[in-house]
Amino acid sequence: MAIKRALLSVSDKTGLVEFASVLHDMGVELLSTGGTAMALREADLPVIDVSTFTGAPELFDGRVKTLHPKVHGGLLQRRDSEEHQQQAKENDIPEIDLVVVNLYPFEETIAKSGVTLEEAIENIDIGGPSMLRSAAKNYSSVTVVVDVNDYSRVLEEMAENNGDTTLKLREECAIKVFLRTSTYDGAINNFLSQSSECSRSSFSLTLPFERNLRYGDNPHQIATMYGNFSEYFSQLQGKELSYTNVLDIEAAADIIFDFARPTVAILKHTNPCGIGQDDECLRKAWDRAFQTDTQAPFGGVIVCNRPLTEKLARVISEIFTDVIIAPDYEAEARAILQKKKNLRLIKMNVDKYTLEKEKPLLRSAPGGIMVMDRDHAPLGLGNLEEKVVTKRPPTELEMRAMRFAWKVVKHVKSNAIVFAKEDRTLGIGAGQMSRVDSSKLAVWKSEEAGLSLEGSVLASDGLFPFADGLDAAIKAGATACIQPGGSIRDKEVIAAADAAGIAMIFTEHRHFRH
Repeated sequence: MAIKRALLSVSDKTGLVEFASVLHDMGVELLSTGGTAMALREADLPVIDVSTFTGAPELFDGRVKTLHPKVHGGLLQRRDSEEHQQQAKENDIPEIDLVVVNLYPFEETIAKSGVTLEEAIENIDIGGPSMLRSAAKNYSSVTVVVDVNDYSRVLEEMAENNGDTTLKLREECAIKVFLRTSTYDGAINNFLSQSSECSRSSFSLTLPFERNLRYGDNPHQIATMYGNFSEYFSQLQGKELSYTNVLDIEAAADIIFDFARPTVAILKHTNPCGIGQDDECLRKAWDRAFQTDTQAPFGGVIVCNRPLTEKLARVISEIFTDVIIAPDYEAEARAILQKKKNLRLIKMNVDKYTLEKEKPLLRSAPGGIMVMDRDHAPLGLGNLEEKVVTKRPPTELEMRAMRFAWKVVKHVKSNAIVFAKEDRTLGIGAGQMSRVDSSKLAVWKSEEAGLSLEGSVLASDGLFPFADGLDAAIKAGATACIQPGGSIRDKEVIAAADAAGIAMIFTEHRHFRH
């Protein structure tokens, strides 16, 4: 049966007028509400207010508009049931064949800084989900659209099927509806459950299928991705992403967002193995990052926080790299890197990912998931002059180097040790069973790279339980140290620093990364 009547009520009005215009040209009667009706009238389209259709006014500042038997009866009546059709006739309830609804922007509202509980509650849609669910339940006869990207598909099918849509399309659209309403309700549940006025009673998560990944940790492990990853990172070229590629991309983005100056970072297995900065040239920043460890970048991940330049692309193209990530690419850089067909080139949506970093971090656990605030900012860098615990305060150059090193060590797997200057890493020790082992590893890596640690600073993601880890750094040439402090042997560690004449700062914050 051809679609004769459509109800349109949308918050996102993208493509609305164009879509409704074609419906009108096809002879479809348009019902609408509030701002949607106003937008249609401004486009000179004939539209009937839902309040006129139902004979009931909008109430309570628009909270009650479509919650009416004439709306839901028009959606839910079965076209193949004589009893339903008789009841519809007796109660003057005409059929509604098409519903187009997208919901109040609840998720966008709660993502705003400083949103109040009242603001969030006012953006909880009631009528929208109700209409969507009624229409989706009766998808055998009713077409329901919750995704603006489906407008063209609906119109194409109506043109090809004498004004009707196929059951296959209606079924696909109905599935989208239940996914959307589930996600929407989950967002409301999570916000209210975690607000200061409510206890954390439950956590909901519903995500759409996005893609099959190339494989998991290993080729014999099947891996699948759900959600909207491609809105944050778009792949411009290269082989399909694997599970480990995605983890590396996330880790790289997390690192690079902590640095304001033009920065290049090189990663391997989510650990930074070299980070460099330069105020003018990414190519120079690359040299400083690469010199930290000239072996690890083979098959690694490279990320920068500025558009990737031709000069940087030329030097990167000389080594085997698995993934490159940047906010954009110069045309000449793309041309150079396109010659490496297997190289995964990723463009990150900086604005989108900035918002993502404010969301909690999810990790699987036996029987469920763990939800944790992200470690999204280096803590303890304010008023560093007041946090000096040694007799000698750091020089201005050491202070700048410690700020840089503290940002780096935050992203290294615990136990983490970083030797650095103000614009580059010199040695990184990651993931060892003791902090002294990490110190020795960082020293060894710097020696392998032919770098001197004389005059460097040391950053430790956690406290030194003993002085031996600091002693190893002092012997290597470090002249200043930044660490959380808080050990029962802090006095011994401070005494060791004073004996060696080095400066030390306690940030009073740790940045473990497991």
